Amino acid sequence: MEPIISGSVEAYMQGLIPPRDAVLEEMEEFAAQNRVPIVGPLVGRVLYQLARLVNAGRVFEMGSAIGYSTIWFARALRPGGKVYYTDGSPSNAAKANDYAKRAGVRERIEILTGNALDLIDQAEGEFDVIFNDVDKHYYPDVYRRAAGRVRTGGLFVADNVLWSGRVADPSVSDDDTKGVRSFNKLLFADDRYYSTVSPLRDGLAIGLRVR
Repeated sequence: MEPIISGSVEAYMQGLIPPRDAVLEEMEEFAAQNRVPIVGPLVGRVLYQLARLVNAGRVFEMGSAIGYSTIWFARALRPGGKVYYTDGSPSNAAKANDYAKRAGVRERIEILTGNALDLIDQAEGEFDVIFNDVDKHYYPDVYRRAAGRVRTGGLFVADNVLWSGRVADPSVSDDDTKGVRSFNKLLFADDRYYSTVSPLRDGLAIGLRVR
């Protein structure tokens, strides 16, 4: 992943945040060593803030890998809340289950294995937060399945929306880049949402459902 912001600014921001607990730091090390995509601590803190700001009780993650962002969300939930973990890999789900237990938040997480696009259809009701981090060529499908499932006042959040800057390069036309571009256009054209993009890490889209 090519940096969106300069390395020195990234290092400065990383230097501001306090150390994570042992479980999160172990997950970060595992992800770095095994090329597992996680949001990292800067975005993790934003996800925690966003969930707290909307007093989230129901969070649906679409693409959770080893459950790093899941733990950030789970720690932000109001009492009795639940975050739905989804991933197509049973191995990832097993790792997420172990990490969640050790982080002390397993009871707040429902682990679902399979295609997130199918799993969200099987979950009933609206959500306070939906977080999109699936394979990028599926992003437009996520918009079509998930945008209507966020409650008014809730948040539709997506990672990697600047896609290492490829979204801004007209010479790049692979399926993943086209998927991210399409998602961004769909979200910003949807007047149910007031949307912004933060250039943090690889770009984080935040859509506030206003109607």
